[in-house]
Amino acid sequence: MSARTNGVRVFVRTRPTNNFAQEFIEYLPDKKTVNFHARKDTSRGIINNQQSDWTFKIDGVLHDVSQEEVYDEVARNVVLKALDGYNGTIMCYGQTGAGKTYTMTGATETYKQRGVIPRAVQQVFKEIENRPDQAIAIRISFLEIYNESLSDLLATMSACQPVDSQMTIVDEKNCIYVRGLSVHRANNEEEAFSLLFEGETNRVISSHSLNRYSSRSHCIFTIHIESRSRTLSDPRYVTSKLNLVDLAGSERLGKTRSEGQVLKEAMYINKSLTFLEQAILALADRKRDHVPFRQSKLTHVLKDSLGGNCNTVLVANIYGDVDHMEETLSTLRFATRMKCIRTDPAVNEHYDPVLQVKKLEKDILLLKQELTMHDTLNNRSQVPYEALSESQIAEINKQVRKYLEGAIDEIEIINIRQIQEVFAQFKAVLLLHEQDVEARLLQKYSTADRIDSGVTEGAMKIGPPVDTTGELDGQGFGVGLAPSSARPLNSNLSSARKIKVKKTKDYLSPSRKDETGSLPAGKDLESISPSKISYQLPSTKDAEAREQEVKSMVSHRPDSTGKEEPSLPSSPPSKVDAFEDFKLDSGSEINRIFEQNKAILLEKRRNVRQLVEGINIFKKEIDNTKLALQVKEQEREQQGQYINEEGDTIIDEEEFQLILKLKDLKASYRTHYDQLFSLRTEVQYCQHLVDQCRIRLLSEFDSWYNETFLIPEDIQRAVKTCGPLRPGMLPINRILALDEDDQERSERYHQELFSDSPGSLAFNSARMRNQQRQYYRNAMAQAQPQRKKAGTVIPYIKNKPPSFLTAN
Repeated sequence: MSARTNGVRVFVRTRPTNNFAQEFIEYLPDKKTVNFHARKDTSRGIINNQQSDWTFKIDGVLHDVSQEEVYDEVARNVVLKALDGYNGTIMCYGQTGAGKTYTMTGATETYKQRGVIPRAVQQVFKEIENRPDQAIAIRISFLEIYNESLSDLLATMSACQPVDSQMTIVDEKNCIYVRGLSVHRANNEEEAFSLLFEGETNRVISSHSLNRYSSRSHCIFTIHIESRSRTLSDPRYVTSKLNLVDLAGSERLGKTRSEGQVLKEAMYINKSLTFLEQAILALADRKRDHVPFRQSKLTHVLKDSLGGNCNTVLVANIYGDVDHMEETLSTLRFATRMKCIRTDPAVNEHYDPVLQVKKLEKDILLLKQELTMHDTLNNRSQVPYEALSESQIAEINKQVRKYLEGAIDEIEIINIRQIQEVFAQFKAVLLLHEQDVEARLLQKYSTADRIDSGVTEGAMKIGPPVDTTGELDGQGFGVGLAPSSARPLNSNLSSARKIKVKKTKDYLSPSRKDETGSLPAGKDLESISPSKISYQLPSTKDAEAREQEVKSMVSHRPDSTGKEEPSLPSSPPSKVDAFEDFKLDSGSEINRIFEQNKAILLEKRRNVRQLVEGINIFKKEIDNTKLALQVKEQEREQQGQYINEEGDTIIDEEEFQLILKLKDLKASYRTHYDQLFSLRTEVQYCQHLVDQCRIRLLSEFDSWYNETFLIPEDIQRAVKTCGPLRPGMLPINRILALDEDDQERSERYHQELFSDSPGSLAFNSARMRNQQRQYYRNAMAQAQPQRKKAGTVIPYIKNKPPSFLTAN
């Protein structure tokens, strides 16, 4: 099943920079076109035909985008196609320090900054969960090409067996693989991340002026996918591989100022990338028949990824600074050449031979049943359709001989097998007859040669020969004396013998010679029959037994009607239900005190509320009385005031009563306010008692719940012997931690730590396990005794940190 022919998809990603060269690089709004403007070299003079403007058409521009957006645009569809059986390749190309490794792997220390490879691993296992009707197996390999030598980045895994032979690239039946490269099974997401981090730890990196952590090798992380249907009768399954390639960056030695080993690595990197570009040019030129894939290890490994049965995506990483415009232009040119390559992706379908044979046996059984039904409807009962037995073959051979001798006029035909066997017996009889005739002729001519040679010698002595050619001897063909001008007798007989043998052999049909290869002897001819030649198929009983075994394993479920077997304790009840039971049983006294205090608190609060309402009424009456006094005062001022001899103002009786009322209201207000203050103090005290009772009730409930449902009895007994504290009063995580080792405690801690982002749990767990493995290996390497020659002294440096703490 082949998909439509398409090309390599190409994307351009710019490394973020504060000094983006907008006068050189222009991204059009369609996000699929890049215009590049270069400055002309004025040293060439006024007449300068040097090209200064380029336009590059690509599939997308990734400028100032996040890692998640890059993955959704570049890799998500390729990974989905890989799960459907299509090969996929995603590679990053560009100069050193442009962000290739960051795009592919990302920052392994930060979950949000993970790259294409970790996100692809997560998507693969997430899709596996969404496809319950398929059994998908995932295997992972990690290859490194360093200085044109192949190395396995997962060779340090404990499950990997050491390989004595050197790894080689094998090209068989349009399939490229590396012999000697370990492939590891990944059952879940965390195991796949562990393999990724292990390989990343073993990569070769160095530092130069443009990149502090520069990859010095090409790395190919491959996910091998095999998908089978969970239906046992379906022999079809699909396989695919997803290559995630992180190419080393091209370098200009004048800018990186590399020297020593780094210089040697840069020369190998530039050489392999040059060969890669040559292979791309050859693939883009449709007139060329030969593509130089074998010039380097990189192009040879990527042969099926470049222009083959694969969905290929290229991410061209470029710098946006002015200082790197030449390298940026070179990368964009490479990307456009890559886009010219045509690919022809197709589903990699295979058929399981065991299941295929099983399916064919089932089809044969169904066809036999249909034939039996057809014969019954046509009143043809007892028609055999099984293979012919030895006695039946002998009977057919006997009938054929009788037919040839004329004893019978026809042979009774019942089924197709009998027709085939009749023709086979005819061929056998004919072959036997031809061999008999040929043997008689050879014997006859050899006897005639001896007689004729004696007669010729006698005739030479007696005189001229007498012409007796053509006379018969009564037993066969007569051969007389030839005239003297004729050819020698022996030559004529040899020619006649050759012609006779050739005519005899012409009776053999080509199909017969192809099937048998050589002619059987005459006495063995009757015992050999073409019907006896058959393929060795698995017996029906074995196949049925195996099917029943698999079905029993798949459909096995515990019997709900049988006796209950001892099992682990059931899950504890919810705390809401358990709290109600606790208040009625063990916590009844505390709950009674709590309810009494709460009732007193409610009564006090009710009194406070009533007192506040009364105070508000007094306050309102005071305000109304003050307002009435103000009105009276205004009226008196308008009518004129009367002052006695002592200088006091004379007021009327109504105003005097209002003043007395206001005085009484203020006194009542102060009294009620003092009562309110005292009552509020009592409310605070009651609230404190209620809070204490509530805390005591909840703490007693937590202790009771832990002791009743969570803490095992053996741990409770052990804790009781160590002090007066109840086991339930201790923190439950500390109590349960007594029954788990350090590894389980660490895993539980990390699960709680990363509970906010469940998707990061496998990622971070694998990263921490990888760090533990590295610490252990470095510690073991330092603990091994150093070998030294006799008479040499190894210096000791005080307070020197371990090497794995100072490594980059």
